[in-house]
Amino acid sequence: MGYTRPSIVVSKCLGFAHCRFNGLTIHSDAVAAMVPHVDFVPVCPEMEIGLGVPRDPVRILRRGGGERLVQPETGRDVTDEMRKFADRFLTGQAHVEGVILKNRSPSCGITDVKIYTKTEKAPAVGRTAGFFGRAVLERFGELAVEDEGRITNFRIREHFLTKAFTLAAFRQVAAAGPMRELVAFQTRNKLLLMSYSQVELRALGRIVANQEHRPWEEVVQAYRDHLIRALARPPRRTSAVNVAQHAFGYVSRDLSPAERDYFLDVLEKYRLGRQPLSVPVGLLGAWVTRFGVEYLADQTFFAPYPEELVEITDSGKGRDF
Repeated sequence: MGYTRPSIVVSKCLGFAHCRFNGLTIHSDAVAAMVPHVDFVPVCPEMEIGLGVPRDPVRILRRGGGERLVQPETGRDVTDEMRKFADRFLTGQAHVEGVILKNRSPSCGITDVKIYTKTEKAPAVGRTAGFFGRAVLERFGELAVEDEGRITNFRIREHFLTKAFTLAAFRQVAAAGPMRELVAFQTRNKLLLMSYSQVELRALGRIVANQEHRPWEEVVQAYRDHLIRALARPPRRTSAVNVAQHAFGYVSRDLSPAERDYFLDVLEKYRLGRQPLSVPVGLLGAWVTRFGVEYLADQTFFAPYPEELVEITDSGKGRDF
């Protein structure tokens, strides 16, 4: 199966350049694994606004009922520069499917950045998103957006990759133009979308049917809106289990009792949160190929992203999303 390469904005310090405040870089196994399969757009917002390497760190300060991005050592306030850069840079990313940012960074963090009330050493008074990170959430929050800490969790990583590669495939379909390509996309993704949201699956089906004979541009926009709604959150385990059992029915009669028992055991482990969805789905995909089940052969549910990115290791953090 060929995959359209997603465009992913990424913090440059995550293996692309020695641009952290201390001149170091950070290795991310997840990011490194994606390099052969995605088009990364590395960016270091702090360097882009003129802060060098190495540099005095910045922090978020609460002042006058608002928040400012300040370099305590020098007293320099870079809030406006960061906001202007974020707006300019993100405006130029017309075809991005996802973003991976450095966590806890006053510029790039998306959830866990400390807030202070003074430049001197003092305890944090809260947490927020970094200035570049919050601009990403405002502009691209509906896309696949994560930080390098959370993406070490296998469930979060699976959802991120599924969303990014599905949106990239849709981008290619939208650019192609013919309605038959959109019909084919809907068909290939039927089980995947069913596992995410049956409500949105039906809505997408109505859009593809296009009984109102709307122009292509309107159909594409409506489809994209509902596709993003469908992929907003990872599939509920019960929904994914139901879809897997549906597919299992097509191959179970050709399996040995031991194989059937093994699959059901793996599926139960997924239901309990002990294994990622990719494990039972991988088994199903192998059997669909082995037995030549034409109805299921092209379903993205069995391989929503490249097999090389299937990784069951887990940090143990963020399992409940």
